[in-house]
Amino acid sequence: MMKYCKRFLKRTFEILIIVLILTLYNPRATNAQSHDSKIIPRDTSFTPYMAWVQIKNSFPEAKIVKPNLPKGIVSQNNVVYTILQNTPYGKRYLHLDLFRPSESRKGPLPALILIHGGGWRSGNKLMQVPIAQQIALRGYVTASVEYRLSPEALYPAAIYDIKAAIRFLRANAKRYNIDPKRIAITGSSAGGQLAALIGMTNGLQKFEGDEGNNSVSSKIQAIIDMDGILDFTDPNESAKDDDPLKPSAGAYWFGASFKQVPEKWIEASPLIYAGKNTPPILFLNSSLPRFHAGRDSVITILNKYGIYSELHTIPGTPHPFWLFHPWFRPTIEYMVTFLDKIFK
Repeated sequence: MMKYCKRFLKRTFEILIIVLILTLYNPRATNAQSHDSKIIPRDTSFTPYMAWVQIKNSFPEAKIVKPNLPKGIVSQNNVVYTILQNTPYGKRYLHLDLFRPSESRKGPLPALILIHGGGWRSGNKLMQVPIAQQIALRGYVTASVEYRLSPEALYPAAIYDIKAAIRFLRANAKRYNIDPKRIAITGSSAGGQLAALIGMTNGLQKFEGDEGNNSVSSKIQAIIDMDGILDFTDPNESAKDDDPLKPSAGAYWFGASFKQVPEKWIEASPLIYAGKNTPPILFLNSSLPRFHAGRDSVITILNKYGIYSELHTIPGTPHPFWLFHPWFRPTIEYMVTFLDKIFK
């Protein structure tokens, strides 16, 4: 009897430990980031796997692209680019993952900053690492950037964060073998909108924030927008909030619907900043028209000022095409061809 009781207690203890581990590491639960003093709310619903689950029936050929550090590429992970003091979650460290050719390569080299998607609410910098690794192999310094998402901080915090990352890299250009006069930015989906907005607001003080290296420029010399909308007034984005119990990704990010605060939605639309100072842009699009909002209007404006732009719509593709084979390699080729044309 005693032996049976001991086995029962041991098994009960093991089950409790397993339940505790599953609770702590539940991907939809909030979790704390290393360095940070308080738990930061997270939404981890957007991952390559979850995206694959959503598209696999319509696109059975899709296979998730996995990180694979190429030979001759040096990586530096979780580089702290700024420390935010006195946030609601205490001291907040923001990071980037850096990839660059080994020191045997000549430099300084052009740089590409990568911004992940996820509806301004989910996703993480690791999702851009496969692209960052492959672009680095072509002779670029690349940096995949963490930024604050809407569960943690509303618009315009993400813009402040990413501009701070640009200033950090430019301030440390010699350390990372970067040419400070050749820095591009790219983003996917929500990251594409952010990349376009950041690149089109060069020198606009209201978007700079105050997160470090403020005497250094956050100017961008080229933009690659992958399925990032450029006009928040488009009905596909602005007309989603009829049900107050199901706020859109935009409403989460702005803290209110388009009807409640249209000025914020308009202010965050890259379209309104397109003009004579806009850098060259590459548009990479899926086959879904929803994610082309504002694109043609921006191209018209760029043509007026003689600013170079390129457009490639990859036929028969889901929205997150950059995360999957067989579309990953064509995406890399379009990106490198454009960057080489602008910088080399």
